[in-house]
Amino acid sequence: MVSDDEMTAVVIHTPHYVIEGKIALVPGARLTDYIRDAVDFIAVTDVSVKGHDGTFRFKVPFLDLRRDSIEIVYPASIS
Repeated sequence: MVSDDEMTAVVIHTPHYVIEGKIALVPGARLTDYIRDAVDFIAVTDVSVKGHDGTFRFKVPFLDLRRDSIEIVYPASIS
């Protein structure tokens, strides 16, 4: 099991949605390397999904997101 210290809050933009959640990224690791090293999907937990207009769509505890659908990803701490 991954501890909260190893979880990083992120914001991910796809062609249709803005996804806020957490990924298992150890402190000091680079987000760019994590995304680049993912084969097909990245696991996102504590997920909230909105449309680009800000309309809430759904919330789920876990989402497997296809890496190819990611347009923008950044740490939530900078938003």
